[in-house]
Amino acid sequence: METPRQALTRLKNGPRPVIGCLPLYPPLELMHSMGLAPVVLWSITDVVPRVDDADRHLQNYTCAVCRRLTQLVINEGKELVEGLFCYNACDTLRNLPEILREGRLLSGSTPLPWFRLHVPMTSPSQADASAYLSDEIEALIRSLEAAYGVTFSEERFAESVALYARMRERCLQLERAVSEGRYEFSEFCRISTVANFLEVNEQVALLESTLAEIEGRPVRGGNAVRVIVSGILPPPLPFCEMMERSGFVVAGNDLACLHRSYAYTPETWQDASDYHVKLYRERFPCTTLLHSTDRRVDAVMDLVSKRDARGFLFVSEKFCEYEYLELPYLEKRLKENAVAVLAVEISMEENLGLESFRTRMEAFRELIDASSSPATGGECRDRE
Repeated sequence: METPRQALTRLKNGPRPVIGCLPLYPPLELMHSMGLAPVVLWSITDVVPRVDDADRHLQNYTCAVCRRLTQLVINEGKELVEGLFCYNACDTLRNLPEILREGRLLSGSTPLPWFRLHVPMTSPSQADASAYLSDEIEALIRSLEAAYGVTFSEERFAESVALYARMRERCLQLERAVSEGRYEFSEFCRISTVANFLEVNEQVALLESTLAEIEGRPVRGGNAVRVIVSGILPPPLPFCEMMERSGFVVAGNDLACLHRSYAYTPETWQDASDYHVKLYRERFPCTTLLHSTDRRVDAVMDLVSKRDARGFLFVSEKFCEYEYLELPYLEKRLKENAVAVLAVEISMEENLGLESFRTRMEAFRELIDASSSPATGGECRDRE
């Protein structure tokens, strides 16, 4: 088990050029099939404990994901990546490439090749943008071929798809083990963070060895309260452990870097372009994929129902307007279905003072316990 910095350093010294991918959902299979090592640059607290350089370039209302990413690219980890990929995710991320480029120039760093993809955000019910996205994928392939002297192969792409599909299925299996109480959510978050910085074959090996270790563990019973955890990144580990000590079992998650990332892989496709059209169109809906937002609340409610959850814990990234804009609609549906809601906001500066959330967590548990019938839902909102 390596830290993200150790894993990134080892990747940098490996045979594949490391492509740092701006969150959230890059075409990992495509880049891997072309002999590259793609890494999504999130959950990098270990690599970037401070963001002094990033804060010279970004507004003070920028989320911690972008601040840490900027610090990594222009200073702390500037030699750990050999290329950068971005697509039109949230408003901040889509405007970040120019800032990163100028920041690297000012720090005297070597310029990096940039690769871009524009994912159409038009709802399929309004217009079919499949041809446009297919052209974007073809253009990305040509750019990668020119930059690294490689040749794309549909056969190698199919092999990479199979590897990533296997990795995602193992993530789903571990998620189910967490839901059954056979594996701690804090451990699941920790191992997922480590796996993010490994080659996909190493991810598969790590996940499968973990599944083998926990095989046969008893299903947790007792008075544990089942909740869904939502947000962009996993809560900090001390927060997860606090949740577990308060008697919660994470029945499922709606986290962008976890369930939203590994929940879907196309089963059939004609070629790489068709695969990515289906991947971006059908994946588990996310607030940052605007074309998927019409079905997002229903998808979350379906997850709550299938996992028999009594509570919904929304752990937000400060200043993430996409998540906040959706929350009132989602919260209304949850309350109508007698699901208690706790919303907390954790910024980068608060990671060391998480003990202040203990009382709120205990009150949330008491609120759920006090619900005497399906008709008496609960609500506990808390934001800094």
